[in-house]
Amino acid sequence: MKKYFYKYKHAIPLIIFAAIYMTWFSHIEKTIDQYRIIHVALDDYIPFCEVFIIPYLLWFLYMAVVVSYFFFKDKDDYYKSCAFLFTGMTVFLLVSTLWPNGQDLRPFIMPRDNVFTRMIAVLYKTDTPTNLWPSIHVYNSIGCYLAISQSAHFEKKKGIRIASAILSTSIILSTMFIKQHSVFDVTTAFIMASVMYVIVYRKDLILNLKQSYQSKKKRKTGPETL
Repeated sequence: MKKYFYKYKHAIPLIIFAAIYMTWFSHIEKTIDQYRIIHVALDDYIPFCEVFIIPYLLWFLYMAVVVSYFFFKDKDDYYKSCAFLFTGMTVFLLVSTLWPNGQDLRPFIMPRDNVFTRMIAVLYKTDTPTNLWPSIHVYNSIGCYLAISQSAHFEKKKGIRIASAILSTSIILSTMFIKQHSVFDVTTAFIMASVMYVIVYRKDLILNLKQSYQSKKKRKTGPETL
């Protein structure tokens, strides 16, 4: 048992953050009833297209697969992806708490009756049109794409990188086509993702911090004796 704990102890930050995130998010969803409407002119030109519910829902699988892959395959890539995702999700929680927001883009009546509009109707019932800025669907989709595209494991796997780019793009578009997010939510998510890309991947801050911590730990424990 001890062996498995040390092997997979890097799951602890993920478990702790997931518990904090779900508790915090559930709290603000239940307690905040007054919010500012987010709406830009471009929102009115984007048509409702129900088929985009498919990539929208694939986001959950996409997230799980990417994080799980790096969890088992490469700790450095795992920590980078977690740092990227956790930071954006924390900013989202802070914004939602301090500046409650929502949107009025959803159609009052579905323009068509088919399996996709029924799926969206269920989504609308379970997910309120509040606390949307910046879009975590968009931000995390970018984060998953970057985790794959910046990893040495996929450097020669062009097909996977292209598929990831297509899926990420379709998820981002889906947030607007099924009227879950304003263009403003999407744009600000891109801005935040750009900043985090520089910090996590270009400057390699997470890996540098990890190496610095390990160096200090070695100096404290002293050289190993044979």
